[in-house]
Amino acid sequence: MNAWWAQTRAEVRMNIRRGETLLLTIGIPVLLLVFFSLTHVTTSPTPKRIDFMAPGILALCILSTSLVALSIATGFERSFGVLRRLHVTPLGQRRLIGAKVSGVFVTEAIQVVVLSLVALALQWHPRGGAIGALEVFALLILGSAGCAGIGLLLAGRLRAEVNLAASNGLYLILLLLSGIVVPVTSLPGFIQKIVVGLPSGAMADGLHRVLGQGIHPSGADWLSLVIWAVLAPLLAARTFRFD
Repeated sequence: MNAWWAQTRAEVRMNIRRGETLLLTIGIPVLLLVFFSLTHVTTSPTPKRIDFMAPGILALCILSTSLVALSIATGFERSFGVLRRLHVTPLGQRRLIGAKVSGVFVTEAIQVVVLSLVALALQWHPRGGAIGALEVFALLILGSAGCAGIGLLLAGRLRAEVNLAASNGLYLILLLLSGIVVPVTSLPGFIQKIVVGLPSGAMADGLHRVLGQGIHPSGADWLSLVIWAVLAPLLAARTFRFD
């Protein structure tokens, strides 16, 4: 437990000190939130654009931190031999992966606070009440676990340079096809059926339902998120290579 906690704190410190990570996880989401909320680049199913954009950008934060930032940082740590040295310490493989995921959760908590404050300043009025807040918390945790599992799966199998390209490419695909900034109803019919099967799509859909419409996430949202949150980290742990 002490080794896991020490590594978790180290992960949080490294995330905060990396300028490129802060840009990816906080700077870009804030800019996107302000830009898409104040312009008419995309359509919005709600009268106030901020009511649609805020839940989507929250999902984007989870995606950028859990999948892209975690995957790229871990991939280069593996390439430089850092993970190989950590592997032979009392920390071990499972606690190392657990510490990385826990560090992501802490970073995301900071993101959610910052994005929420910016959104409220833009006249966002979230719905859902107390029960909705609990549902949002569960959606973010499950979505983060699923995306982190995918990120670690890529980082643990691919060379650092290949992983860099794959993570950014996957990020772009999920950004466009998950209903995060573009309404799902604007996508082709066959893609709409795929969206909820993606962890980012199910998370974004659930957040839009709770915070934008004041209704509960669908059963398909919960099922998809639970499956990804369980299977992706397990698969990453089983296939992860430290060298």
